[in-house]
Amino acid sequence: MKLEVTELGPIKRALKIEVSEEEVNKQFAQAYAELNKQVHIPGFRPGKAPLALLEKKYAKAVEEDVVRRLVPDYYDRAVRQAGIVPVLVEVPPLERVKIRKNAVFSFTATVEIKPKIELRDYKAPNPISLKPDKRTVTDDQVAKTLELLRERQAQLEAAPVGTALAEGDYAILDVEGFLDMAPLEGAKQTGQLHKVGSKVPILGIEVDEQLVGKKEGEMTEIAQPYQVNHPDQRLAGKTVVFRVKVAAVKQKKLPPLDDEFAKDCGPYGSLAELQDRLRSEMEKALKKDIEETYKDTILKRLVDTHHFEVPETLIEREVTAMVRQVLQARQRQRGRAGEGGEPALRQEELKKLQEESRPEAIRRVKVGLILEAVADKEGLTVEAEDIKAEYERLGAELRLAPEEVRRLIEAGGEDSREELKARIQADKALEFVYRHAVIQG
Repeated sequence: MKLEVTELGPIKRALKIEVSEEEVNKQFAQAYAELNKQVHIPGFRPGKAPLALLEKKYAKAVEEDVVRRLVPDYYDRAVRQAGIVPVLVEVPPLERVKIRKNAVFSFTATVEIKPKIELRDYKAPNPISLKPDKRTVTDDQVAKTLELLRERQAQLEAAPVGTALAEGDYAILDVEGFLDMAPLEGAKQTGQLHKVGSKVPILGIEVDEQLVGKKEGEMTEIAQPYQVNHPDQRLAGKTVVFRVKVAAVKQKKLPPLDDEFAKDCGPYGSLAELQDRLRSEMEKALKKDIEETYKDTILKRLVDTHHFEVPETLIEREVTAMVRQVLQARQRQRGRAGEGGEPALRQEELKKLQEESRPEAIRRVKVGLILEAVADKEGLTVEAEDIKAEYERLGAELRLAPEEVRRLIEAGGEDSREELKARIQADKALEFVYRHAVIQG
């Protein structure tokens, strides 16, 4: 095989591949031999038809078969010989490739390749320098978390007789709408618990302002006008009067912060033990957040200090994946809202979504290529135990058994498995850079 590599740009190559006449004839001979065993030619036993007759009758089909055999095989050889990693391959349509017996066969494949990245400033002697993150868990934060726990343990109790509603109090409300002095069908709710000041509407109306100062047993009326183009013809251009009765006034009673409260919160023997556990968990979460902040800074620094052309193919793949995630999120949101399926996006809407996703897609691809280069240079590989640990991590996050996570990923085929490996390798590379970074002070 002869190979001629032509640079068409920083990340594009043309591979002119030439197959020898000897190999071409060998493939033709094999193809005709197999064909002879398969076809039935009147007057000849299977496998005994003359070659000239087969050539006359099946020449075009055999030529196409030989092309299909040679092109993938010799393309793979050429890529290995050239030492490149293609991300896009453009091979001429096989039906347009011409081949003849007793002649050299050549074809050209155009490939887009991953860029060669000259790594810099990611470890000694020039590691990435980070400003210290001096956040700590304060006593006030622990106290606020305790208050949240008290809120969860709180109970609603009847307020003292004669208590006037104020923001933060709770009211049991009976609400009914009247149109032209007659009860409006479908506009009645009884025993509705409402927190004063929450701004949560009841039957489409806000009641907080009228509730403040009201006592148990008192009633207020709220007039609600509707526009003339209201979809409910009964209400179009009309005013509905809602009568809101305060059936009861409730107040939230917080439990005292003592050892009994701690025992109600879990396996804690005292309030001090609960506080220590809260502080420990908060410090653990803060440490993780600080680490993630450092890593975000590292990724930004790596992107800013490494300049190379990004393969358009990888950008388009990332844009497609991002748009698909957006559409799937919308679909889930619509499903939770009880609406129908996602209507087809208009072409201009889809184009806008793709354009908006492009800058982030470029950043993600650059990050992936840089971390892949770090992993290759440092010999960071993905082992079986790494994959197992990732199944366990995803299982805990998704509340699934690790084995179920494995089945879901493997059901996605080779692409899904390779994507998982690439993500694990990228995480390893980022962890490597993070461990070699220097935190000032």
